[in-house]
Amino acid sequence: MMVRDPKEPGTDDHRGCGPLIAPLSEQTRPLRQQVFERVRAAGLIPRVQLAKELAVSPASVTTITQELIEAGLIEEVAAPRDGDQGRGRPAVALGVRSGAHLVAGMKLSDREHTAVIVDFSGRLIADDVISRRPGAMSLPELLAAMDTLLTRVCAKAGLTPRDLTAIGLGVPGFVDCEQGMVLWSSVLVERGVALSQAASARLGLPVHVDNDANLVTLAELWFGAGRALSDFAVVTIEHGVGMGFVLNHRIYRGAKGLGMELGHTKVQLDGALCRCGQRGCLEAYVADYALAREATTALNWSHKEGQSINVLLESLYDHAKAGNTAARSIFRRAGRYLAVGLSNVVNLFDPSLIILSGERMRYDYLYAAETLAEMEHLAISTGRPKPPIEIHAWGDLLWAHGAAALALSEVSERLLAPSREIAAQ
Repeated sequence: MMVRDPKEPGTDDHRGCGPLIAPLSEQTRPLRQQVFERVRAAGLIPRVQLAKELAVSPASVTTITQELIEAGLIEEVAAPRDGDQGRGRPAVALGVRSGAHLVAGMKLSDREHTAVIVDFSGRLIADDVISRRPGAMSLPELLAAMDTLLTRVCAKAGLTPRDLTAIGLGVPGFVDCEQGMVLWSSVLVERGVALSQAASARLGLPVHVDNDANLVTLAELWFGAGRALSDFAVVTIEHGVGMGFVLNHRIYRGAKGLGMELGHTKVQLDGALCRCGQRGCLEAYVADYALAREATTALNWSHKEGQSINVLLESLYDHAKAGNTAARSIFRRAGRYLAVGLSNVVNLFDPSLIILSGERMRYDYLYAAETLAEMEHLAISTGRPKPPIEIHAWGDLLWAHGAAALALSEVSERLLAPSREIAAQ
């Protein structure tokens, strides 16, 4: 198990973003999209290397890249040759034209709203964070919060919302990404909300909505440890428990877009009450509100019920570190249930990597050695090594970066779709 503090995404002009797909991989996507995606992923890449990786003729690559240049989506960049010491003509590489499009990524959560603006190459332009009081909002309140956040982050970037092409939006809960529907979310009072449509109407821009766990996974796929992996899982532990899964370099969402709800798999029949309204969910034993509920009962903290969950958890953690048996047992129990959930992920998907992410991963009891050992014991024994587990200590803006990746993906898909002519916006 490895604890990593990844580099904040979007801080290097030419390191590229998006999945790094192996050369000569079988691809069913149109060649034009493959060319653009490899340029974007590489940051800078010569035409001859593109032709080699795609196993097509240099003439085909030249034709397609010229179309993309004329459309204003990529550009030629002078790159000095190794050992030339400045003599002769520089090598010419291809890169995404950063200024072709700007997008925003936004994450609305129970305790804060975050936003970033990135350019077409994935480079960070501006970010912002707004704290809020916990609790579900009405749809008008949520739309107003989005409007305020967008205005603020655009002002930081010296832009107006009209300068953007699209917005990616993440919320916790059950989200149908394709339809832009939020069936249930802890940040919304209403159920069955056409949030994409409502937000687009309010902000005057296309808004693409997804589950927040999928956005963490997109951030890893586009900017982090998952770029070169064909399949991996991300498990998030924050105010709830979420999961995202990448299959063949793409987010897997299920037939109706609602798959990978690890936090709502059942680990105890008629068990503890989950905030989704059902009982026995994994989240009801691992999430922050579950730990706070256990602490209030086990430590006789009824006098602390008016305190915020964050304050309760910090106090619980301090007690556990100081050796309090009841406090330690609460984290130990949560860790055991987490081990059950992780072993199920291993048994079902056999991923090449499992990434544990989220604010609650600072509580090391959740991934103590005995927890990971229990996961190994519960997973199918084949004699082969279990997938590695990494703890990623991203900053608060990770979720918003994933939302920006969603917007970039949707914009490029629209521009490069076979049924459309490429057109610079």
